[in-house]
Amino acid sequence: MEYLMLLGGLVGLFFGGEALVRGSVGIAQRLSMSPLLIGLTVVGFGTSTPELLVSLDSALRGVPDIALGNVVGSNIANILLIVGVSALVWPIAVSGGTLKRDTAVMLAAAFVLVPTFALGELGRVAGGLMCVGLIAYLVVAYRQSRHVPSDQGDQTELPKPVGNIWLSIIWVLAGLVLLMFGARYLVDGAVTIARAFGVSEAFIGLTIVAVGTSLPELATSLIAAVRKQSEIAIGNIVGSNIFNVLGILGVTAIVTPIPVAGRFLTFDLPIMIAVSLLLTVLLRRALIGRGIGFAMLVAYAGYVWSAQ
Repeated sequence: MEYLMLLGGLVGLFFGGEALVRGSVGIAQRLSMSPLLIGLTVVGFGTSTPELLVSLDSALRGVPDIALGNVVGSNIANILLIVGVSALVWPIAVSGGTLKRDTAVMLAAAFVLVPTFALGELGRVAGGLMCVGLIAYLVVAYRQSRHVPSDQGDQTELPKPVGNIWLSIIWVLAGLVLLMFGARYLVDGAVTIARAFGVSEAFIGLTIVAVGTSLPELATSLIAAVRKQSEIAIGNIVGSNIFNVLGILGVTAIVTPIPVAGRFLTFDLPIMIAVSLLLTVLLRRALIGRGIGFAMLVAYAGYVWSAQ
């Protein structure tokens, strides 16, 4: 039964996130929002909604290790697993200056967690500051995008919207319902399995839950890789990692302070920072080829094995 709950939760998160993003894009386009702004806000928040609901649900129900593990594990999986798979599908080619600002924000967000984790608790004040940081990043990104020529600035790949605005609203509501039930079943199943097998809730959060909530990012990046749209595949990952730390942990900490287990400061967070630095360095290269993609997948397998 626990495995069925886990599977049902993953399915609910995947289809719920897809419905939410498509419905939201439909509404945003009918409100005449620019494609870039939709990509930064609607799509970014939409693909990160599974992580948000799972972390909130976990923290409120007294399993903070899953709440933290979900975010930290998702960021590690986004880089090593999703970038690795995407590079295997099609080598990732990006221009030298691409995403320079965004990778810097991603690194800054990761380093911000060091002092907060060292305190042993992610409190409401820290959560509020992280949310302010996310808003500031979005404002700066939007203002800078207005100076990009229209023939370059409107190339943001968006999910196909659905029907009229009322149908879009129905899709949004249906997506939220699926996400809420998916988050609940995923957390219930993961906690039960962890306790039955004697593995830590942190490990379950860092692996199964993290990968499960990253399914929307995986689908988006794989589609972009198949279409040979490298910047979309990478931009989705970098943006998601920023949202995960500043938005999801920030909002969760505002709702309820999150106790931080020692392993996150000494093991998992350093790995998250290391792989974030790795991605930043790789993006300075002309190409992230299949060999590097395979090495990243091997590294992710090694992380999962050592995280037990």
